Amino acid sequence: FTEEKLGQAEKTELDAHLENLLSKAECTKLWTEKIMKQTEVLLQPNPNARIEEFVYEKLDRKAPSRMNNPELLGQYMIDAGNEFGPGTAYGNALIKCGETQKRIGTADRELIQTSAINFLTPLRNFIEGDYKTITKERKLLQNKRLDLDAAKTRLKKAKVAEARAASEQEVRITQSEFDRQAEITRLLLEGISSTHAHHLRCLNDFVEAQMTYYAQCYQYMLDLQKQLGSFPSTFLSNNNQSSSTSVQSVSTPSVLASASASLPSVSNSIVTSGISELKSSSGSRKARVLYDYDAANSSELSLLADEVITVYSIPGMDSDWLMGERGNQKGKVPITYLELLN
Repeated sequence: FTEEKLGQAEKTELDAHLENLLSKAECTKLWTEKIMKQTEVLLQPNPNARIEEFVYEKLDRKAPSRMNNPELLGQYMIDAGNEFGPGTAYGNALIKCGETQKRIGTADRELIQTSAINFLTPLRNFIEGDYKTITKERKLLQNKRLDLDAAKTRLKKAKVAEARAASEQEVRITQSEFDRQAEITRLLLEGISSTHAHHLRCLNDFVEAQMTYYAQCYQYMLDLQKQLGSFPSTFLSNNNQSSSTSVQSVSTPSVLASASASLPSVSNSIVTSGISELKSSSGSRKARVLYDYDAANSSELSLLADEVITVYSIPGMDSDWLMGERGNQKGKVPITYLELLN
């Protein structure tokens, strides 16, 4: 090896196919490591938690279970809501937000677990298993090549017939061993193509796990938005000082737009399911409240989702409102927040 580097010794070159396979294996190993490490960062952004999990894994012990960030935020919100009072609008909203955050935390935990089993583990098995075997056989091939080149050098230097015959025999033996090791290494390297196919299936599993996770999160937030349909009016009622008009013009359009996006089908069904009849008659009906609503002023009635109230119409009232009664409390309520009961 030293003569190759410093002297003029000839080096037996590997065939082009084997060189290409070696290059492909190195490239696969490099990018697999990068993808694996960055996936771990994506799934667990906290480096301290990653180190702790690594240590527990090396010690062959189970890491202590801890709440993830969404679960922790959800617990704080629920505790705060209970402290402020579940009967208050803010406390009730905090509890509902907290429950949703905890559901997102559970979905996050499932994503990490599924990705670790179906994606990270196969990548790690390649790095720590298959590629280590390839590296070992490649080193053996390097040693066999050096033995062959050394035998060729001795053959060139042999002057006596007996020494030359012995050297020729040595070259034949080392050449045979080199060829055998090259074939073993080639067969292992050709397995890289099947490794790529396996990692492709694992990648599809990872994408499916992410798709499930984001779909769950979207559904949870959509449900939460419906429950918190009163947010825009709450925001305004908390800010109806002299700046209320500017707050309304700047802060609420996007919120109102997003909230109303989930309401048209509900409001349309309400209009067609008896609102017009109720307005034209002097009778009253029971109605179930679909979403929380905070009264903007004393003429309106605050509502809690799922409660049942009595509603009726009075002459001259805006078409989007009804009068609501709950016990001795009464006030205007928006029809888009109600579902008339038979």
